[in-house]
Amino acid sequence: MRILAGPSARAQLRQKGLRADDVRVVPGAAGGPKGLALNALDRYLFARWLPRSTQPVHLIGASIGAWRLAAACMPDADRALERLADDYISADYSRADGRRPSAQSVSADFVSTVNEHFGGRQRELLSHPRLRLHVVASRGRHLLHREGRWRTPAGFLTAFAVNMVSRRALGSWLERVVFSDPRDPIPFPLSDFPSRQVSLTADNLLEAVIASCSIPFWMKAVHDVPGGPAGAYWDGGITDYHLHWRYDALADGLALYPHFQSSIVPGWLDKNLRYRHRATHALDRLVVLAPRTEWLATLPGGKLPDRGDFQRYGNDLAGRQAAWRKAVAEGQRLADEFAALVESNASIEAEPL
Repeated sequence: MRILAGPSARAQLRQKGLRADDVRVVPGAAGGPKGLALNALDRYLFARWLPRSTQPVHLIGASIGAWRLAAACMPDADRALERLADDYISADYSRADGRRPSAQSVSADFVSTVNEHFGGRQRELLSHPRLRLHVVASRGRHLLHREGRWRTPAGFLTAFAVNMVSRRALGSWLERVVFSDPRDPIPFPLSDFPSRQVSLTADNLLEAVIASCSIPFWMKAVHDVPGGPAGAYWDGGITDYHLHWRYDALADGLALYPHFQSSIVPGWLDKNLRYRHRATHALDRLVVLAPRTEWLATLPGGKLPDRGDFQRYGNDLAGRQAAWRKAVAEGQRLADEFAALVESNASIEAEPL
């Protein structure tokens, strides 16, 4: 595991190491199956280490990050996170004719899964004594305000072109909507991108998580999430792939980021715009936990699980599941290494972001 940090965070780690009561924020990135490799680390963080602290901790997630962090808020976080990995790996989207499943069928399966995980337990999840959940979704505007056979491809093509000119201009086509625990506000501004915050409640929790995970063209949009502005909602990773937010504005403490890579890519449409992957002053108080390339090389295929594996393995369901389970099992190395580090209370010399 690599530990990378912004300047203020590096100084704090060097001076006193990392303690559970230093953590104020935990981001959760979009990235689909890549997040599975962090499962063991998540289970250690949320079931064993962070419970030693008493301060409120804000969990901010997009796409699979929202699902992971919602599971972390459950009374038995360890079991909820274990179940997330099991159900994600077990999902079967293969078809006898080899074609990709329809967006309707993928959405229907995912809605069923989310209901099985959290249905009837929304109030329990949202009443966690210390954890504050914030779910990020992308709300369409103009052509993307409603989903349609022609308007959706045209709208995303336009959004792609606009984003090439300016990330902020993307906000004229896709607005960041954060469904936030109303007990405590997010402890820094959302002025970097056109944004709106609404209360996360028992009435909209399921829809917010489903919307945050709804990958365009793979899944159907979620329309008119209760409590939010009207419109079509898609995957939160479109606007906030890796949540490059204003962590420098934290009044105290650190943001701790279990991540599957060392760079923080602002939006999904920025993946190929490498000049937008650079660290900025906004990451001053951020600590990133990321796997080393040498460890990645030991995983099946020499890489993290990814959505392309559905095509790569085709109808070889057992093959894909075995590869992904291997990646989850190998992720225990990350958890063990992190546990040894924080249990030692030693000073940490982090790499610069």
